[in-house]
Amino acid sequence: MKKLNIYILSALLLAGSASCSKFLDRESEAILTDEQIYSDEKMLISVIANYYGRVSWGQHIGNTGSLAQLDEAGFSSGGPNNAQNFPDDLWRVYDYTLIRDLNLFVNGIRQSTLEEDTKNNFEGEARFLRAWTYFNMVRTLGGVPLMGDEIFDYESGSDIGNLQYPRATEQDTYDYIIAECTEIADLLSDEKTINSARANKWAALGLKARAALYAGSIATYNYKTPDVTTAGGEVGIPVSQAESYYTIAYETSKLILAESPYQLHENNPDKGRNFYEAVSSKSSTEVIWARDYAYPGQTHMFTNNVIASSVRGDIDANIITPVLNLVEDFEYIDDRDGSLHLTEANGDYIYYENPEDVFANKDPRLYGTVIYSGADFLGSTVIYQAGVRYLDGGSWKVKTAEPGTSEAPYGLITSMDGPTTNNDQYVNKTGFNMRKFVEEDRDASTRGRGSVMWFVRFRLGEMVLIAAESALALNKPQTEVAGYINQLRNRAGIQTLSAVSLEDIIQERRVELAFEDHRYWDLKRWRIAHTVWNGQQNDPEATHYALFPYKIHAPGQANHGKWVYEKRKASHTMYPRYFRFQNYYSFFDQDWLNRNPKLVRNPYQ
Repeated sequence: MKKLNIYILSALLLAGSASCSKFLDRESEAILTDEQIYSDEKMLISVIANYYGRVSWGQHIGNTGSLAQLDEAGFSSGGPNNAQNFPDDLWRVYDYTLIRDLNLFVNGIRQSTLEEDTKNNFEGEARFLRAWTYFNMVRTLGGVPLMGDEIFDYESGSDIGNLQYPRATEQDTYDYIIAECTEIADLLSDEKTINSARANKWAALGLKARAALYAGSIATYNYKTPDVTTAGGEVGIPVSQAESYYTIAYETSKLILAESPYQLHENNPDKGRNFYEAVSSKSSTEVIWARDYAYPGQTHMFTNNVIASSVRGDIDANIITPVLNLVEDFEYIDDRDGSLHLTEANGDYIYYENPEDVFANKDPRLYGTVIYSGADFLGSTVIYQAGVRYLDGGSWKVKTAEPGTSEAPYGLITSMDGPTTNNDQYVNKTGFNMRKFVEEDRDASTRGRGSVMWFVRFRLGEMVLIAAESALALNKPQTEVAGYINQLRNRAGIQTLSAVSLEDIIQERRVELAFEDHRYWDLKRWRIAHTVWNGQQNDPEATHYALFPYKIHAPGQANHGKWVYEKRKASHTMYPRYFRFQNYYSFFDQDWLNRNPKLVRNPYQ
């Protein structure tokens, strides 16, 4: 057996709760031999926990700012954000150190003396994490070197060329991930894991379905970006392969929907509340795999960073806040145009009795995703008030102030929750706050404690959407395609569809999966990112917008005490989002190219 000395880390990075097989509580400073490690199941749990803690990439709640990069939220605290272009290495993954560590683990497990079922499950988990790592590499870089189970050691004087692998094609990389997931699904348990923290059979099949959908999309839509290819296929998948990939995605997602122990979460008659629980409650019936946290030792600062000012437990708040673009993409219950009704046809304001009335009859999933004016959180009603509109000599004027300021005769001028356009820290600038992934515990918003909210990576709602999209691509009957989409729309309580287009699926994924690390990759695989985020000033999709509520002060008039709303450009997103063709695949770092001349550069690099 290859020698493996492992330093068992303290406070290892994955867990369910304090009672979850003590996944967080292992601590050792010993240097141990392979035999000691691979004969001790508890020791192996510590090692695999370390690997689980190393696989958070893309958008996630451990990196608050990652959720403000797109068109779902913007940076809100402090001064304006000056970002214009997407970086050439955004969320890029190229982690062959982790691949090697996982290969060592797989090799050791196969030679261990543990019970066969135990060995299989550990091997399956390690190979799942390896497939997940390759998936994160291929979706950022395209085809990458595939190492299989190989473990390389370099000795002085040996031929380094033997360690330099060329890039596989993008197709081969996806094929490898799909094949691995197929095999390891049979190694892993088919039962739920505690807090969905560890991978099981259904997580492996979920990754298989997602990878196949991505590959099918790239094969189908790369014609829109014909220059985003390489001669050797390191980037780009032939259109002839699309049907086979969609078939895999279709059959795998249907298997998960039919046979897994997961169900769409429908435990609360309040549909908005139910959607929050479906994603953000650890009692959810649909979460397949999540990055879990537990107190003490394993918490994060997301709730602290994004909570609304009026309900915060510390000085922090509003680091990022949702933008109006996302809010208006949530339909009305009986109207597919989700644009808020702010003005009459003649341009006059619509006057609302209560702050929440402008959001009446919106898709209840909005409530489960975003805090809007008049919504509740932590037992309080959150009211956004940018200022007061008052009559002065027959003309309307606007008065604003520091958040929380009252002044006679107007009363409250600007609420504690804003929004404002100033550059103060921790002050809301868009008129909304996050609800999804925000823990409903005031202590969770303190610097001293932090939050134990999980981050969901795979859930049944996504599998429904994969089934719908792949069925559409395979020209299945519209009754079937719409049937999948309507499972989610029925749960939300909005009108069902009799026919479904790709545009409908794009819309449904936009709202169902908001803030769950799908938006960026979806627009890339459909090859529409450059048209949505086109960098054009005033473009309604590329430009961030905010909603500023004003209370009317006009004593003696019918509209006194009512509310009007102003849609405006978000003051703290200085430039529209601009996705360039070179962003479809990240650039390879020059150091990687220097070390391995067999690597092929990506398009535009």
